[in-house]
Amino acid sequence: MTFDSPLLDPTLLDRARRVRLLALDVDGVFTDGRLYFQADGVEIKAFHTQDGQGIKLLRRAGVEVALITGRDSPMVSRRAAALGIAHVYQGREDKLAALAQLAERLELEWETIAYAGDDLPDLAAIRRAGLGISVPNAPAYIRSQADWVTERSGGHGAVREICDTLLEAQGHWGAVIDTYLHGQGHDDR
Repeated sequence: MTFDSPLLDPTLLDRARRVRLLALDVDGVFTDGRLYFQADGVEIKAFHTQDGQGIKLLRRAGVEVALITGRDSPMVSRRAAALGIAHVYQGREDKLAALAQLAERLELEWETIAYAGDDLPDLAAIRRAGLGISVPNAPAYIRSQADWVTERSGGHGAVREICDTLLEAQGHWGAVIDTYLHGQGHDDR
């Protein structure tokens, strides 16, 4: 069982095959970008469970995942821990500098990195990554700089679309489906 990859361009498929690290902005990509505050000032974020499942599947296939966000939020730390994401950079407006630090630490070449973002602080990282990704809810001037714009919006399954596409491009999709068809999958989103 396969699906039609949104990366029909052979060059983009080749880039997706090389990805060993998927780095994601949080607000606007991993969430819908809206900020919710309770009366006591506590921030609340909503995460899509399908995105979480996609991240777990991608990690099981050997692709590292990182979160790079300009804000500091205990909810991001909590969600990252639940998904086993070890690389979390918060309070980082210079996303490219954070991504470069991580690439050096993991000894990765830029062509093996995918970065997904939706706003100006993400622009340099989108442009520098081997596969620069944006979402439809990003401004047009950001989307125009990305190699690929997902069909699904941030916070509404965009991360899952990215994960599924990378899994398919790298030849893992059949094994993922077989695992769940034979009752060996886990619902630990």
